[in-house]
Amino acid sequence: MKSFARALGAILFCLLAAAVATPAKAERVNYKSGSETVSGYLAAPNAPGRHPGLVVIHEWWGQTDWVRSQADKFSDQGYVALAIDLYRGKVTSDPKEAAALSESLPEERAVRDLTAAFEYLASRSDVDKSKIGSVGWCMGGGYSLQLAEHEPNLVACIVNYGEMPTDPAAIKAIHARLLGNFGSDDTVIKPESVRQFQKALQADGESIDVRIYDGAPHAFENPGNKTGYRPEAAADAWTRMVNFLAQNLKK
Repeated sequence: MKSFARALGAILFCLLAAAVATPAKAERVNYKSGSETVSGYLAAPNAPGRHPGLVVIHEWWGQTDWVRSQADKFSDQGYVALAIDLYRGKVTSDPKEAAALSESLPEERAVRDLTAAFEYLASRSDVDKSKIGSVGWCMGGGYSLQLAEHEPNLVACIVNYGEMPTDPAAIKAIHARLLGNFGSDDTVIKPESVRQFQKALQADGESIDVRIYDGAPHAFENPGNKTGYRPEAAADAWTRMVNFLAQNLKK
């Protein structure tokens, strides 16, 4: 009987933990992007009132379970997090297909979707429109910077091993506060390009808080990257993101 009670208690604890970890509001939402209607995954905190907003931008795989879990984690931190879907529902785990999807994505449409996501968050009654940021990984990291370039009201921007602009006009247009997490062994986004971006920002009177993790390759934050995942670096990058957003969107 005691063993049954202990087992029942363990089950109830697990159910309670799962309930606590699940955002109060997690749903698919539709909003306008130009003449199109697009959808995204919205995760919101359970506290009443207005909260900071966050545009969450996926890797070249598409809007995967992992990206949605990141939106959930950010909502647990107090953000209304919108994970956008640049591929219109297409998701893959095949690198060749992911490359084809990213290469065929019209940049103009992607930028339009990004600004539409910002505008959607700004229109919500549970979002403080003066406190909206963006975060992305890999391809999404580059698009996080593109949103900062095209949306002057974006307050904070996080790029995780994403492509950085080199065009002086594009760099000059970025005024959001910036955080970057990169890997020293990344052969896609090389450390030298990170340093060049830092210098270009500094020349325009701007800056980026950068950390380059020793021994970390591309996509080191995603556990799905079986050979490249670096748990310690990923944990530190997460802490940096949480602190950066709190400093810039919650004060």
